[in-house]
This record gives sequence, C-alpha cells and structure tokens, in this order.
Amino acid sequence: MTAPHPTAGAWLDRYEGALLNLFGRPSLVLEHGDGAWVWDVDGKRYLDLVGGIAVNALGHNHPALVAAVSKQAGQLVHVSNFFTSVPQVELAERLLALTGAPEGSAVFLCNSGTEAVEAAVKLARRTGRTGIVAAEGAFHGRSTGALALTHKKAYREPFEPLLPGVTHVPWGDVEALRGAVDAGTSAVVLEPVQGEGGVVTAPAGYLRAARDITSEAGALLVLDEIQTGIGRTGAWFAFQEAGVVPDAITLAKGLGGGVPIGALVTFGPEISALLTQGMHGSTFGGNPLACAAALAVLDTIEAEGLLDHAREVGDHLAARVAALGDERVLGTRGAGLLRAIVLAGDWSAAVVTHAREAGFIVNPVAPDVIRLAPPLVVTAAELDLFVDALPALLDAATAATESQDPR
Repeated sequence: MTAPHPTAGAWLDRYEGALLNLFGRPSLVLEHGDGAWVWDVDGKRYLDLVGGIAVNALGHNHPALVAAVSKQAGQLVHVSNFFTSVPQVELAERLLALTGAPEGSAVFLCNSGTEAVEAAVKLARRTGRTGIVAAEGAFHGRSTGALALTHKKAYREPFEPLLPGVTHVPWGDVEALRGAVDAGTSAVVLEPVQGEGGVVTAPAGYLRAARDITSEAGALLVLDEIQTGIGRTGAWFAFQEAGVVPDAITLAKGLGGGVPIGALVTFGPEISALLTQGMHGSTFGGNPLACAAALAVLDTIEAEGLLDHAREVGDHLAARVAALGDERVLGTRGAGLLRAIVLAGDWSAAVVTHAREAGFIVNPVAPDVIRLAPPLVVTAAELDLFVDALPALLDAATAATESQDPR
C-alpha cells in the first residue's frame, strides 16, 4: 500500500519547521503549472495573475523554455567567471541590441534584481560623488545597498544606519527632483512604473525631465527596469516608450522566465568604463544555464508577438474593468500586463483571500490596490474570468470588512 500524498497543511507545517520565518506561512503549496495556470498539491487549479511577481514571462512549462534549459543542463550548467560561454556572450549582445545601446555599451550579468541594483550603486560611486536620489514609494531591493534606495520604512528601519547620502523625493514631482540633484549627486535611480509602490506610472514627461536634470548636473540616470523590462509594459523596456536614453538600466525578473538572472546594462563607453576589472563580480552571474533560459525567453517573446499581445490584452483588461461600472472600483492604472485595480476602500487583502478560494492568484500591493502581473502569454479570455468574478469577490470582501467593523 502506497503512503498517502502529503496535504498542503502537512507541507506548510514542515515549511514552518525548516525555513526562516521571513515570509510568514505561505497560503499555497504549488506543484505544477501550465501556461497561466498552476495546481497545488491538493489538485486545485488557479489562474496565476501574479506570475511570480512579474517573473514568469512565458507562464509555466513553456516548451521553448523547458527545451532550452534541458538542453543546456545536458551540456554545461556553470563555469566560473575565469571563462565565458556561448550563451553568455550571445545574451549580452542581444540585450545591447534590444536596448538600442550605443557602441561601447556593456552588460554585467548577475543573479537577481537586487544584485543588479548593487552593481548600479557601485557604478554611481565611481563618478567620485556619493549622493543618490531615489523616489518616495520606490522599491529597489533588500540587500543593504539596494535597501538604502528602497523607501518603505518597514524594510529599512530594522537595518539602519544604511548607505549614507541617499535622498528620497516625492514621486513624479519634477521640481522636487530638480531641487535634490546637485554637484554631489552621483545618480538618480527611478522605476518607470513603481510596481511595489502600487503600480504608479511616471507622469508624462517625468523621465524626460529626469534625463535633463541629471545631464545638467553631470549625474547618472539609472532606470530600474527590473519589473517593467522584458516586455512587461508592452515594449521591450519602458524607457523606450518614454523617449529617453538612460546611463544604465537594471534588469531581472522576466528576463529568465523563472530562472534566476539579473543584469546591469551601461550605455556608452564613458559610463561602461566606470567599472573596470576586479571592481565587481559574481560567482554564478552569467552562468550558461541562466543565459540559455534568458535567450529562450527573448526569442519566444519575439516569435510569439508577445509585446503587442501584452499591450492588447492589458488594454482589454482595463476596458473590461471599466465596463463593470462598479462604484467600488475606482479604475485601473499601469501599462501592458503590469496593472493595478484601484478600489474605493481598503479591501484588497480580503479580495485576494476570496479570489484564491475562487481559483485566482492576485496580489494586494496596497490596502486599496490589487496588482496583476500575469504571464505575457495570458489570454483575454483568461483575464475575463477574473473580471467576471470580481463583483462577487468584492461582495464577499466588503461584507467581511463590514462584519469586522466595531461600529
């Protein structure tokens, strides 16, 4: 007689007994996925509208990614940075081409978005200045250097004092940004869309103004495209639609489709020369397996027309939500398949709980904001499933909230 398959509860008990309590008790134990769908160990299916927080660009179990990783795993998984590999060189060249970076630009490959931001901080320090300007509401990672740029107090305060010289200014306020940048500023670091901050898009002209301000002050403009890059907003990179050329960008998340990889891309020979041999490194960065995965992601986005698809189905989602005419929904914001549904009350956590029970995975990025960052392969029909369910989810969430109101 075979032993019974452990239930989710049993796995979660084992999780709590073995892992550091940094994330709390997870809500699900996922076992496998296909496209925009995942199944838990108890066999229940969910529409994944978070995509690993904008990571699973091709969804789950995409044949192109599976084939690339399988093939590379059978050839060469890792080499030290004493050597290179064909996938590493090809990926760097591909990123330079996709970004439209000028001659003399370069790529540093690492393992995560946080690591890419750490490299950007070192790049900024090499200007000989120490000041960095970031935005209120920003999220740039949780290592001690990247954390100094992240604005959320709950993340920062347990580890202060952090890297000195970082100033946060109100998001989208051009005059505040201009007033904060001076001769001691090494870099301005901004997200084109603040993902963790509630999916808040940069106001029209803001990134263009940031480019002008930094150029006038001799400071770098570093754009954090970790969440917005690799087709997430319907363009390869959000800075391209803003019509600016930054000095550097950071990438990760969707680049590997789920395989850990990050990158710093420096624009032009003068910026690229700031980091020279021995100044930075990564044992696992640029390993053949991750680079092969990233190449498969980029090839598939192009071959399957997923940039246009992300724009079209993202706009479809926004139109469908607007058509609900529900006064509890104030609207949507974002671009492509990085979207927020803004609620008229602090119901997002309750909506997410009821959504999960109904077979949908969404993210309460703020008390009144639900974030959607589904795989780029999600269909309009799949998004409609969630929109059609939303009024009932709001009914349940608002009823639960009212029942807890002590008044």
